[in-house]
Amino acid sequence: MPRNLILSGGVAHDFPATSAALADVLAGIGIKSEITEDVAGALAEPAPAGLITVNALRWRMDGGDFAEERDRWRFETPDSVRRALLDHLARGGGLLAVHAATLCFDDWPEWAWILGGAWRWGTSYHPPIGPAKVRLCAGHPIVDGLTDFEVTDEVYTDLDVLPDVEPLAYSGDEPLLWARTVAGGRVVYDALGHDTRSYENPVRRTLLRRAARWLLGD
Repeated sequence: MPRNLILSGGVAHDFPATSAALADVLAGIGIKSEITEDVAGALAEPAPAGLITVNALRWRMDGGDFAEERDRWRFETPDSVRRALLDHLARGGGLLAVHAATLCFDDWPEWAWILGGAWRWGTSYHPPIGPAKVRLCAGHPIVDGLTDFEVTDEVYTDLDVLPDVEPLAYSGDEPLLWARTVAGGRVVYDALGHDTRSYENPVRRTLLRRAARWLLGD
């Protein structure tokens, strides 16, 4: 049975609920997920998993209105975490990054290169959560044959996306989903997933399952 390590936790989101929802979606194709908020501890040794998922908001928290949460969630990326993620990819492992993952590890510039994009404070933003129409592209096994759909979610806007990224889904002109090969492994970024409503749409659930299969080399 394939194993998935979900790195979770952070502010402004119900990460326990969304990580559980994501684990449930992937369980439908036989993937067993372990959920942890101890990012550094979980990656202290090579992860015994073919797939690592980042569904978290773990960053330096130098700005914003999060004073009460800062002591718990402030995160400076240790070298051990950087090495573990790069080693995982070098071994051919898969990395699924969801929603706020583009805000994570903001003291590690290489993270943006791994994901293919990043949230940039002062430039990136999102409208209020609400209905969002998702337009799918073609030419990749994650999206081929699926239909456009609507989901209740946040649409991340004006992300800093690398020029070589080829999006697989958009909301309006905003890229929401892409897949890439980097550092010897496979990476998928899915900008959706603010709360559990995002995981209720059957097409999105299929996209996540297909993404996991592709990341695992199926």
